[in-house]
Amino acid sequence: LVSVPVCCSARYNLALLAFFGFFLLYALRVNLSVALVDMVEPNTSLVKNTTSNVCPEHSSTKNVPRNTTGVKYSWDADTQGWILGSFFYGYIITQIPGGYLGSKIGGKLLLGFGIFGTSVFTLLTPLAANLGVGYLIAVRALEGLGEGVTFPAMHSMWSSWAPPLERSKLLSISYAGAQLGTVVSLPLSGLICYYMNWVYVFYIFGALGVVWFFFWMWLVSDTPETHRNVSHAEKEYILSSLKDQLSTQKSVPWRPILESLPLWAIVVAQFSYNWTFYTLLTLLPTYMKEILRFDAEENGFLSALPYFGCWLCIILSGQIADYLREKQNFSTVCVRKCFTLIGMIGPALFLVAAGFTGCNYALAVAFVTISTTLGGFCTSGYSINHLDIAPSYAGILLGITNSFGTIPGMVGPVIAKNLTHNNTVGEWQTVFYIAASINLFGAIFFALFASGEVQDWAVSGYHLHRN
Repeated sequence: LVSVPVCCSARYNLALLAFFGFFLLYALRVNLSVALVDMVEPNTSLVKNTTSNVCPEHSSTKNVPRNTTGVKYSWDADTQGWILGSFFYGYIITQIPGGYLGSKIGGKLLLGFGIFGTSVFTLLTPLAANLGVGYLIAVRALEGLGEGVTFPAMHSMWSSWAPPLERSKLLSISYAGAQLGTVVSLPLSGLICYYMNWVYVFYIFGALGVVWFFFWMWLVSDTPETHRNVSHAEKEYILSSLKDQLSTQKSVPWRPILESLPLWAIVVAQFSYNWTFYTLLTLLPTYMKEILRFDAEENGFLSALPYFGCWLCIILSGQIADYLREKQNFSTVCVRKCFTLIGMIGPALFLVAAGFTGCNYALAVAFVTISTTLGGFCTSGYSINHLDIAPSYAGILLGITNSFGTIPGMVGPVIAKNLTHNNTVGEWQTVFYIAASINLFGAIFFALFASGEVQDWAVSGYHLHRN
């Protein structure tokens, strides 16, 4: 196979547009956890005197007049937990339907409208908060419904677009947008809250999402065959690289899918990784504010640092993974297992260490950053393994694994909020311990049962005997 130039190629354009799409998706997802700090009346979140004796205040007071025009609501800690978790209740519902629809109507429309819908509901968030907490929870759940289809839709698009030996590269570029979205929107939301008003956090990101939608509909197509501007050489290259990998049968082999051990290896890995990831994503701003005592503006920058590390790691590890497979002849399964082990055991160790840094801010931030950064290896580990074992059904498999992977987003923050009622260092250590041990278990399970080969049931005529 002649490989086709990367520059200006249709498949890399797709990766780039997807990158911006996932960038916005995560910006829309995390902006609430920053804005919430500003939306709640300070005295309702917890009894103040419990925090002051842990670590000393150390914020340099700036003379910039802080904007205080935003409406404040008196929501207690449990209500806040529900508001932050509600997103995932919508998100979990559309995972498997998303994968199924992606294989039927194509990922382009599904991903496009998923992000468009999320953006529209984000624009409605301030209105919903004014109407009452029930409305806000409903709007967040609807955003979740919109975002739920996006990853399965993207996976089913890549099953037609990504040549096997470029999978780690292309997928890591497109999904790395999610990390960068977190990186940019955490500090940016902090600044918007600080200088403007928290409502603009939702207006600005929501509007950008609507703009992205028009570009996506105009420039992207579901398959190389239907793309307006793809070069003949690139189209041939992609189609010939995938010819033995895809299934032509129309019905989904549900039973073999659900009995597939390599699939369950991905499920367990994803559940475990997401437990740590979501617990940190939703609660890091709180930890920094209540234990380490940073103000919102610093908080945004420091909360973003770990995800910046993760973003770099995803991009680099995607390049390394494909290099090892293509040039060094490492087997696919070996690369996926090694990257998953690094990406799950590393974070577990540093997360526990972060709980023991006391009031050493620099060390705490460094450990959490290293922990999250190493997690980036998982993208080229279990995260794209769906495409290795069943390219034709990758969207559906991702729907299944993501459904399980969403449970930690619903349960993790609620459990963590319940364990940290008094916000003591000891309580937070428990939260970190739980996350680390779940991570460790997931890594070992994946290393034992994962596969790198296309499974028999995923190829057309799988019931015939294949040599």
